[in-house]
Amino acid sequence: MQYLNLSFRPRIIDALQGYDRARFFNDLMAGLTVGVVALPLAMAFAIASGAKPEAGIFAAIIGGFLVSALGGSRVQIGGPAGAFIVVIYAIIEKYGLVNLFIATMFAGVLLCAMGMLRLGSVIRYIPVPIVIGFTNGIAVLIALSQLKDFFGLDIARMPGDFFAQLKILAAQAHTANMLAIAIAALALLLLFVWPKVYLTPREDGRPPSLLARCWRILKAIPGPVLVLVLATTAVNLLGLQVETIGSRFGGIPQGLPQLQLPSFSWDLVRQLFSPALTIALLGAVESLLCARVADNLTEDRHDPNQELLAQGIANFIVPFFGALPVTGTMARTTTNIRAGATTPVAGIMHAVTLAAIVLVAAPLAKNIPLAALAAILMHVAFNMGEWREFRRLRHFSNNYRVLVLATFILTVTVDLTVAVEVGLGLACVFFIYRISSLTDIRPIASTPAQPLPEGVAAYALYGSLFFGAAGKLDGLIESQAIPARAMVLEMHKLISLDTTGLDGLETIHKALHRAGSQLILCGINPQPRSLMERTGFIARLGRENCVDDLAAALARLQVTAA
Repeated sequence: MQYLNLSFRPRIIDALQGYDRARFFNDLMAGLTVGVVALPLAMAFAIASGAKPEAGIFAAIIGGFLVSALGGSRVQIGGPAGAFIVVIYAIIEKYGLVNLFIATMFAGVLLCAMGMLRLGSVIRYIPVPIVIGFTNGIAVLIALSQLKDFFGLDIARMPGDFFAQLKILAAQAHTANMLAIAIAALALLLLFVWPKVYLTPREDGRPPSLLARCWRILKAIPGPVLVLVLATTAVNLLGLQVETIGSRFGGIPQGLPQLQLPSFSWDLVRQLFSPALTIALLGAVESLLCARVADNLTEDRHDPNQELLAQGIANFIVPFFGALPVTGTMARTTTNIRAGATTPVAGIMHAVTLAAIVLVAAPLAKNIPLAALAAILMHVAFNMGEWREFRRLRHFSNNYRVLVLATFILTVTVDLTVAVEVGLGLACVFFIYRISSLTDIRPIASTPAQPLPEGVAAYALYGSLFFGAAGKLDGLIESQAIPARAMVLEMHKLISLDTTGLDGLETIHKALHRAGSQLILCGINPQPRSLMERTGFIARLGRENCVDDLAAALARLQVTAA
């Protein structure tokens, strides 16, 4: 039972102790800010994933509420994430939207199981180069998927395959819409420039002018929101002929989502196990990485297992409302922190803000140009990728380079699941090679201070004697290497032993016994001794042949010689 996490204690319970009006006001302001920021991102992520915009909005409302109310972090914001775009698009293309909802429910069950099995700390053991590789790969695929709307190309639906996307983009390049290109280019430029533009304060000590005060208010508007407002206003006032949310999807429903029960069968679950596992693993990695970043910014510490439980519950529930999978979102979480959030109440207020916007202003969304949303996602993709890591590859080992590049290339050209599987496989192979290279067997020379008796050979073992290094024992039992009286293995620097390594020691013991010699072990550490005891090896070897150190082993040989 010690391996099961049967406690359920959301962070909000502890965070609300001593809660006062001032902290609520800070959380309210942070929630309003993040809610406004989340609206364009949620719509853009949904459209890029091949779903309707409301699927992203409802995911941000319901999933965001559940993650904040039940999660293990004080400030993390849950919702649809850019990292999911490629995965969701591929699942919808192969299995359909309804089956995406079933896979998401299944992923929710897997996430809850991870939390109950205390796997929250294990998820962070995924090697950094693999995370860098698939994150950059996803960023490239997000940018590629947005070229259609960025350039206003006449493409009914983008294929999921990387090379097929390149082919259809090249084939339809002549259908580019110059108005869409202008809107997208100006929007993207504004997104990059807006955070860097400031007015220089007066140096004469006088109060700021009216222009400066207006500018300060304007600068409080997040870049994505400003882009949507300006682009939508331009389309309405100038009558620009570009594709909008209304022309493609008919607008956004003005109301809260209705409960839907997707069809369910065990045969379908078996088919959807692989995509469900992909959603669960990606969601776990993204949410816990985001929570760790939030911890660094707030000097706090999240509960990874509680966070996985919250993510699981959220992903199990949101499909009933036609919403996309959710996870921790880096951009919205950092916005939440910078806006002054102190407790999960801020995340709850972010969900309430989104719900209020949908109820009041949904009809206005139909005029949002898709080119502006494409620019927002291009900006997200650029910020999401850790591009400087490619330049830094020359400073790292070949193994590190192979992991980053293999995971990146496979994510882009094949599939995220395959990329992570291959990356983990390569990481294991490299790890085995590295640990085996640190395992060494060195002969102990006879010295005047510690002379070896005639017919005795002694060796010191270093490192870890496991399946990747057990072959190094073979040289000790070659016919010319078998000593006449005894072989002493000094093991106080052997930190671990597995059954394959133990089998090698058993082989040495039998070979020496057949030759009329014996094996003596000295300085056995706790882990190797425990394995030897449990398997009966020490009993077969003889407890008198397991001594504390080399001096004791040599003394025993002196006694037997006498």
